[in-house]
Amino acid sequence: HEITEVGAMNVFFFLEKKGGGGRELVTPPLNRGDILPGVTRKSILELAESWEEFDVVERSITMPEIVEAASEGRLIESFGAGTAAVVTPIEAIQFQGKDVEIPATGELTKRFFSDLMGIQYGRIEGPEGWSVKI
Repeated sequence: HEITEVGAMNVFFFLEKKGGGGRELVTPPLNRGDILPGVTRKSILELAESWEEFDVVERSITMPEIVEAASEGRLIESFGAGTAAVVTPIEAIQFQGKDVEIPATGELTKRFFSDLMGIQYGRIEGPEGWSVKI
């Protein structure tokens, strides 16, 4: 029950780490061979790392892990990311006949959308090398 993508978009989960120790943004790794190495995915990972506010992790994640995190109140939010939609909140995932409810639209999802659009339109400065004035 490994999670790969959501529709045609990369998927991200923002979680409180099990046992404490802070928060992490998790997305499946590219080394699986079935994950789209999208530009928006890469941008989200680089932007999150530049903030230095939580761990940014590329690792396998399973539905039982998400179910457990949701039941323990550690699943903060989730979103899909892609070129057309930028970021799209995920409100629920159906698994084994039950809906796993996810808080949406979360503050991190809003922040990624706002910052990515701001960088794209030149309203805010992005990480080094993202934009070149011509």
